[in-house]
Amino acid sequence: MSEQTVSVLPEQLRERDQWVCWREEPRDGKPTKIPVTPGSGEFASSTDPETWVSVETALEYAHSRDADGVGFVFTDDDPIVGVDLDDCRDPETGDIDDVAEDIIERLDSYTEISPSETGFHVLIEGELPDGRNRRGSIELYDTARFFTVTGDTLEESPCRVARRQDALEAIHQEYVQDSESDGASESGYRGVTAEQASTDTAVDTDVDLEDKDLLEKARNASNGEKFERLWRGSTAGYESQSEADMALCCLLAFWTGGDHTRMDRLFRQSGLLRDKWDDVHYADGSTYGEKTIERAIASTSEFYDPDTREDSSEASSRQSESSTAGSRDEPARNHAYLVEKNRLLTDRINDLEATLEEKDERIADLEATNETLREALSDCQEALERREQSSSHEIDADDSNSIWGRARRFVRDDN
Repeated sequence: MSEQTVSVLPEQLRERDQWVCWREEPRDGKPTKIPVTPGSGEFASSTDPETWVSVETALEYAHSRDADGVGFVFTDDDPIVGVDLDDCRDPETGDIDDVAEDIIERLDSYTEISPSETGFHVLIEGELPDGRNRRGSIELYDTARFFTVTGDTLEESPCRVARRQDALEAIHQEYVQDSESDGASESGYRGVTAEQASTDTAVDTDVDLEDKDLLEKARNASNGEKFERLWRGSTAGYESQSEADMALCCLLAFWTGGDHTRMDRLFRQSGLLRDKWDDVHYADGSTYGEKTIERAIASTSEFYDPDTREDSSEASSRQSESSTAGSRDEPARNHAYLVEKNRLLTDRINDLEATLEEKDERIADLEATNETLREALSDCQEALERREQSSSHEIDADDSNSIWGRARRFVRDDN
């Protein structure tokens, strides 16, 4: 999008400093749009306003630095909802499939062609209904996400972000939510089936902390270094990114108390997010991300509980009542602790081995440089000796041709 096309953007977007840049990077063999902070080029967070800028600043960075485009961040503080329609447009002919055309006409709001030119982004004002937020190639979101913005508008679409609450609810019910997934609304998890949400392993402890505060606690924990590496998208120490995804989800399961919705929201802010997260991989219609979250919760035996303040009598009573169950669970908890500790030690060993390897390479480089300097010094010394010998011979030759040299020869010959 050029700076000249900024004027086509609705005022509701331009007036908000909720802009980031993005660049396309390969993740698991597929291109993924990674949000970056204009100015620093570091990973941008869809929940950290410190990484957002004005649209003008974002465009300036995208045009002069390592970025492929700009994007708008959705937050709880704005009324904007994004409708993402994928794989519904022929980039050569511009033909639109019937479902996408129906949604675009009914929403009747600012609509633009996606960067791939195979889909559309529609922006409206409203409140996203509870329940699923994605089905097939249709996705709806209103917070903790960013929309790529191209400025390549659909000609017949309005130039404003219109309020379309009734149309949004109707489209959500018709195309995204269905009778089989109504239970998901009650579970409070957008994208997880009722069966998954009601699993016995889901604790849903009420962790009444803002995302920013929760992430800070995770970073400051004993395994905070591991969390930070995964959060930033590092897969070091894991055989595949899928294993890294699971590792981060297990940590998120602990810190969120097994809250499906929050785990999904937080994972989408991490550097591990890739398009595969929303791909349907299972016969029941579950996406890769949904199953990963489900399995992470099932494999987590303990959850963070901020409400641990209780008097000693209550604690003693509860401990007495649950002593038998606790003794049965102890081996499992010990095993989980040992597994996690082993992972931490393995990560530490890998880091130390990498550091040692770097130092060995540095020593080898220094030794090679030292040897080169020794050879150069030896060559200089030999050259200096040859020059001194040459100078001595030249002096002797010049002296023999002088008056004194001829006089000495005369005296020798006369004797």
